[in-house]
Amino acid sequence: MKLLLTGVSGLLGINFAQEMMNEHEVIGVDRGKLVNAPFKVLKYDLLERNSVESILDAAQADWIVNCAALADLDVCEEEPDLAKQLNTDLPRRFARACKIRNIPFAHISTDAVFDGQKDGYYSEEDPPSPVGVYSKTKLDGEWAALTENPKAIVARVNFYGWSLNGRRSLAEFFFNNLSNNKSMSGFTDVIFCPMLVNDTARTLVKMLKRELKGLYHLVGPQAMSKYQFGVEIARRFHMRESDITPKSVNFSGLIAKRSNNLWLSTRKLSTDLGEDLPDFSTGLEEFYAQHEQGYPQKIRSYQQP
Repeated sequence: MKLLLTGVSGLLGINFAQEMMNEHEVIGVDRGKLVNAPFKVLKYDLLERNSVESILDAAQADWIVNCAALADLDVCEEEPDLAKQLNTDLPRRFARACKIRNIPFAHISTDAVFDGQKDGYYSEEDPPSPVGVYSKTKLDGEWAALTENPKAIVARVNFYGWSLNGRRSLAEFFFNNLSNNKSMSGFTDVIFCPMLVNDTARTLVKMLKRELKGLYHLVGPQAMSKYQFGVEIARRFHMRESDITPKSVNFSGLIAKRSNNLWLSTRKLSTDLGEDLPDFSTGLEEFYAQHEQGYPQKIRSYQQP
């Protein structure tokens, strides 16, 4: 199968491509960061007029996964028009074009569409309440994709892993600081459900193979605080968890507001796939094994020096 991935140089995109390139023909879309990738890369600016149609015509893909987004929360607050173009308008254009061409389409959304005021365990039926420009534009992107293409998959995610620049995921933040014996904080009052990004990719392909459609929560089945997540990283890599200071997000000084409780239910997806989602300990073990096997260096070799 031909698999087209937009945003292929991002955290999800690069790991998705690496995960699937032996099983499928992977075609990535990138503006020019990748020069040595072991898969085909189409260079396009996704914001240009008719770029979506040109990409689909060039790729002739069997599946399309839109991983492209403006995911920096503070940049979204500063540039709301750009956030709308990438997070709302782009998935609308892809969903519409895929429907016309009858190509299965999956769009990546976020757990941050909820405000975190509930005690947790949000289901797909719970009404979203975004707290900032990023989450608002991503929610609008969900609606746009499913309105234009009811057969599309929209997956709300939260993942971690190794990235091209080594600084894209929360796991890398903790690992980098712990490796350099730097003290850092971890929020005790921000709850989320982390999933190894490779598990996210593998699960998405299972969803495409099963021809699922609609909205799904694709996150880890175990909820934890960001402080606890950091401690788990420290323990697995045999580093000092005491370097991580527990802290409240209310004293973080961050520009964009964050939701405190993003514990999402994955029952719908587990039921429709007929299997449990990968648990946290298994994902963390793979994350550690990747480090020991030189995986981070391998994917970083794909980018422009």
